[in-house]
Amino acid sequence: MTDFAIEATGLKVHFKTGAGLVRAVDGVDLSIPKGAFHGIVGESGCGKTTLARAIIGLQSSTEGSVRINGRDRTDWQRADRKGFARAVQFIFQDPLGSMSRRQTVGQTLEEPLLIHGIGTASERKARLAELLDLVALPSTVLDRIPRSLSGGQRQRVSIARALALNPQVLICDEPLSALDVSVRAQIVNLFARLQAQLGLTIVIVAHDLAIVREVCSEVTVMYLGRVAEQGVTKPLFADPAHPYTQALLSAVPSPDPRIEATRPRILLAGDPPSPRNPPPGCRFSTRCPVVEPQCRVTEPQLRAVKHQGQAACHLAAAETHAVI
Repeated sequence: MTDFAIEATGLKVHFKTGAGLVRAVDGVDLSIPKGAFHGIVGESGCGKTTLARAIIGLQSSTEGSVRINGRDRTDWQRADRKGFARAVQFIFQDPLGSMSRRQTVGQTLEEPLLIHGIGTASERKARLAELLDLVALPSTVLDRIPRSLSGGQRQRVSIARALALNPQVLICDEPLSALDVSVRAQIVNLFARLQAQLGLTIVIVAHDLAIVREVCSEVTVMYLGRVAEQGVTKPLFADPAHPYTQALLSAVPSPDPRIEATRPRILLAGDPPSPRNPPPGCRFSTRCPVVEPQCRVTEPQLRAVKHQGQAACHLAAAETHAVI
């Protein structure tokens, strides 16, 4: 049996538009061990959400393959769609938009059990009580409709629905971005508790690097449809190898005002290039503060770096080029 919950190889997602071919995801290799809490980060438009949707099959891929728990995702979905749904679930960015506004919370949570023919009426009622307990919601929410709940409560309902079938893998598309700052920490702690309690593999697309630092065991940094760097979170954040990762982390504020006042910052020039027309060589070369001639000609491939992760940078092993 494989030790990986998710294995993506050469994954590409291209879109044909009137203005040209958009390379949203352009050759991603990704291996996520079972039981990992994996974060996918990067600027808006880098392809992280498209990658998450392609992993689960919500977005068709142009090229490449995805294996989940050792099984080819496409073949699995075709042969046993319900079995696939019991193993892998997706949590959307907008919980209200992903639920029927006419159903009560109880109906929303019971629906997957009914579709899959799980349990008697009394057993399903007991399962709903278990799900509410898992996400720390009172039983009184069962008779309410989603729009009458707070944002945090809606996301908890969304998480409970995803857990209804006892999946092994949860893929979450920016589940914190629609929430107030005061609620985000609660939902993050909930994910961490569920991951530890149920042994889940969780993949979370996120903008907040501080949250990723606290809860994710691994992280993948994306830039313009490609993986810039990936590895174990703590050593990668402590000593990033790719200049883009260094720039992202330099933008994360410190809670200590003394450190915040003196820490170095890396300001990147310009905006990311268009995914319709990525630059030759390294895709970060147009903004990189330590770019060299070879970077504009030869596209770097992922290779092992000092923190035991991987980085797609010609200069990653040359510590003299580090910018922080």
